[in-house]
Amino acid sequence: MRAIPVFVIRRSHGLASLNLRELWHYRELAYFLAWRDIKVRYKQTTIGVAWVVLQPLAMMAVFSLFFGRLANVPSDGLPYHLFVLSALLPWHLFSRTISESTTSLITDQRLITKVYFPRIIVPVSTIIAAMVDFCIIACLLFAMMLIYGITPGLRVLWLPLFVLLLLVSSMGVGFWLSALNVEYRDVMYTVPFLNQLWFFLTPVVYPSSLLPQQWRIFYGLNPMTGVVEGFRWCLLGKGEGLSPMVALSAIVAVSLFGSGVIWFRSRERTFADALGSTGV
Repeated sequence: MRAIPVFVIRRSHGLASLNLRELWHYRELAYFLAWRDIKVRYKQTTIGVAWVVLQPLAMMAVFSLFFGRLANVPSDGLPYHLFVLSALLPWHLFSRTISESTTSLITDQRLITKVYFPRIIVPVSTIIAAMVDFCIIACLLFAMMLIYGITPGLRVLWLPLFVLLLLVSSMGVGFWLSALNVEYRDVMYTVPFLNQLWFFLTPVVYPSSLLPQQWRIFYGLNPMTGVVEGFRWCLLGKGEGLSPMVALSAIVAVSLFGSGVIWFRSRERTFADALGSTGV
């Protein structure tokens, strides 16, 4: 009779705790969880995935009316709605990731308390699901760029780097919040406020050029500042581009990701007990 394998879970240290080999072994579980989230999100909706397009379009219209027309916020010489949509593209993924990853461990607590798998796959699966929306909104943005006759040029070759920066920022914050939420359920209630505050601290509806030059480097402490500025620079030819402010944002994003992985894996061994004891 074949013996049942026994797994001994030990705490690992540093970035080695990410254990890419183990994550690759469980990759199908990540795809399954992501696909489940996509189906549940649009199940029994009348217009289905059309909501992916309607949400950013509605936000773009509202911001264009109030900030572009009524408040006359500058847009670096671009049509304001195109200026905003280029920032809503990365922001939508970031906002959705941190919102859903925060509660992801609670949502999948039945699975976590019954079988072993790398728990970090749960918040990672939320960003895989969000990437579907990201690709659809990107198609919408490219269509609008064609309508206005805007071509990105060779700068678009830098876009994958800024997409990677977006993913690193999103996962870093998601790891921190999801692990904290297991122990402190207050975290899930602060995320909507955090989302709103972070939105206005990011140059989505206004250009970073409104800030005095001497303060822009500190503005880079927000990792999403570098992401948004990078997207605008690559796609529309506006924004800071490869500047010290963007470089600082990249450093902060990598730091958030590294510390988030270490924190998540250090608390991972307590998740099953914490979730099981609450009976959520």
